[in-house]
Amino acid sequence: MPLPAEFHEIAKRVNNWGRWGAADEIGTLNLITDAVVRDAAATVRSGHRVPLALPLQQDGVQTGAIPGRLNPVHAMVQINQELFGPPGGGTVATSDDIVTLGLQCATHWDALAHASHSGKLYNGRPADTITAHSGAEFGGADKVRHVVSRGVLLDVARARGVDRLDGGHAVTPEDLEAAEELAGTRVRAGDIVLVRTGQIQVYLAGDKHGYTYPSPGLSIRTPEWFHARDVAAVANDTLTFEIFPPESEDLWMPVHALDLVEMGMPQGQNWNLEKLSTACGQECRYEFLLSATPEPFTGATGSPVAPVAIL
Repeated sequence: MPLPAEFHEIAKRVNNWGRWGAADEIGTLNLITDAVVRDAAATVRSGHRVPLALPLQQDGVQTGAIPGRLNPVHAMVQINQELFGPPGGGTVATSDDIVTLGLQCATHWDALAHASHSGKLYNGRPADTITAHSGAEFGGADKVRHVVSRGVLLDVARARGVDRLDGGHAVTPEDLEAAEELAGTRVRAGDIVLVRTGQIQVYLAGDKHGYTYPSPGLSIRTPEWFHARDVAAVANDTLTFEIFPPESEDLWMPVHALDLVEMGMPQGQNWNLEKLSTACGQECRYEFLLSATPEPFTGATGSPVAPVAIL
C-alpha cells in the first residue's frame, strides 16, 4: 500500500539528505561536535554511573514475533583448558565461549540502514545496497565510531503522574515538552534524548508478551519535534520504539522511516530507564553524560549497546 500524503508531507519537513554531504552515513550524529561533548562532560557532578542495558540472556525480550531476532544462545567451547604442558600439570588454563544472537535482540541502536521506504535509505541511497552477502553497504552500525554526548531523560510517565503509560498511549510533542519542563532543561542540538514510558516494567515483571504488545511509543508527530531541536539520537524503553499497534491501520512503522530514512537519526530500543528515572528524581536533574557506542559489526543494520549514564 502506498504511503499516505500525510507521511510524505512530514518527510519533506524533516529531510536531512545532503545536509552533511552526499557521502554522509551517520546523519544527525554529526551534531555531536567536540564542543557538545565538552559541555556534556561538564554535567557530571556526583559521578554516579547508571547502566541502562538489559542483560544479554536466552530468556530475553524476544518472543519470536519478530523473525530472526533471536535471544542470545550462549555455549562454552573451552572450559579450563591447559594450553601448555601435560594435562593436570598445574599450568595456566583458559575458558572460551561463543554466542549466537539477533543484533537487535536486546538493548540496541538501529543503524540508519535498518529502515527504507520507496526504495531508498538515508541520504537517497538505494535500498538494494543491502545484500545477503555483505549486509548494509551504506549506513551500517560499523560507520558509527563513537556515541558520547549530553543525555537528557524525558520522563513522560513521571510528567504525566504515572509509573507507566498505558499500551495505547502515543507520545506526542506535548508530552515531550511536559517532560522537558519536569527536567528543568531544554533539549538542544547534539543531545541524545531518552524517552521513558515505563513499559519495560512489564518485561522486568516477567511478561514478555505483554511487553511486546500493546505498547506505548512515539507518535508520528514526534520526528518534527526532534528535527526542530536538532537531536542527535533518541532511545526509549519499549520493544517497538513507536506506538504499537500503530496510530493508523494503513501506516505501519512510520516513525522508523521518518527518523532513520528521512532525518538520519539513530534510534534505540529496549533501554532500561527505571534506575535512571529514580536517580534523576533523587538528584532533581535530568541531564548527564551518556556513553552509548554500538558494537561495530560490519554491515549490520543494528547493534547491541551497553549504555551508561554518568550523573
